[in-house]
Amino acid sequence: MTMPLSEAGLAVEQHWRELAGRRRLYTAGGLFFLFIALSGSLWFANDSNAGKFFDRLPHFFDFVDQLIPRDGFEVWRAMFDLPSPYADGSLKFDYPEGRMYLFGSFYMPEYVYKMLETINIALVSTLIGFAFGFLLCFLAASNLVTQRWLRFFVRRFLEILRAFPEIVIAGFFLAVLSMGAIPAIIAVSLHTVGALGKLFFEVVENADMKSDEGLRAVGGNWPERVWFGIVPQVMPNFLSYALLRLEINVRASTIIGAVGGGGIGEALRLSISRNHEAKTIAIILLLFCTIVAVDQFSAWLRKKLVGEQAFAFGRGE
Repeated sequence: MTMPLSEAGLAVEQHWRELAGRRRLYTAGGLFFLFIALSGSLWFANDSNAGKFFDRLPHFFDFVDQLIPRDGFEVWRAMFDLPSPYADGSLKFDYPEGRMYLFGSFYMPEYVYKMLETINIALVSTLIGFAFGFLLCFLAASNLVTQRWLRFFVRRFLEILRAFPEIVIAGFFLAVLSMGAIPAIIAVSLHTVGALGKLFFEVVENADMKSDEGLRAVGGNWPERVWFGIVPQVMPNFLSYALLRLEINVRASTIIGAVGGGGIGEALRLSISRNHEAKTIAIILLLFCTIVAVDQFSAWLRKKLVGEQAFAFGRGE
C-alpha cells in the first residue's frame, strides 16, 4: 500500500514532470531541426550535382571495390618495394624502383622513407609551435599581464595564426617557395603556434597564484615569477597538449603532402589518382600503423611526464 504524498512531495513530483516534459519537447525540437538541416543539405548536394547525387548513391562503394588488389601479397610487395610477378613495365607494379638505398644493397622502402619525412615535418612543426606558443602564452594570460592592450594584441595574433587551416597557409607558401617540405613546415608551425598558444594561456590562467604572490613579496621580477612560480605548475599540461598536437600535425602533414608539401600524402594522392590499388592500401595501412604508434608513444610519454598517480583512478586503485 502506497502512502499519499505530502504537499512538498507533490510539488517536487510536479516540478519533475515539468522538467521531463520540457526535456522531451527540447529533444523533439532538436530532432526536427536536425531532420530539416539534413534534408536541406541533401537537397543542396543533389542540386549542386545537377540532380546526380541520389542517382550516384548506389555506386558509393564502387571505389572501395576497385581498391581490392588481385593478390593479397601485392600490398606487402608495394609496402616493402619487392618485385611483383605482375610487373608489366607500367608504374602500377614498379615497386623496386622506389627503393631508397642507404649503403650497398641495404635499402629503405619508399613509403617508409616518405612516412618518416611526414613525421619529421610534424615533429619540427610541433617543436617550433611549442617554443613560440610557450613564449606568447604568458603575455596573453590575464593573471600575469595587467596591460589589456598587450593581452588583446597577443590573443588576436594567436587567433589570426589559427584562423586559417594548414592547407590554406601551405597553398600560399607553396606558390611562393615552390613544392617541398619547407612550405609544409611553415604552414603547420604557424597553425600550431596559434592553437598551442591559446591552450597554454588558458592553462596559465587556471594556475595557482600563491607561489606568484610569494615571489612578488620577496622582490622577484616578472620573468622570475613566471619561471619559478608558474612554469613548474603548467609544464605537465603544456607537454600533454604538445603531444596531442603532434598527433594532429602528423595527419595535417599528410594532407598538405597531397597538395605538394612532400611526404606520404603526395604518394597517396598519386596512387589514388592512378588507380594503383596495392600502393593505395599499403600507404593507408602504413598511415594507420603510424598514427597508432604515435598515439601509443604519446600516451606512454605523457604518463611518464605527468606521473603514474594521475592514471591510478582509471585503474580502480
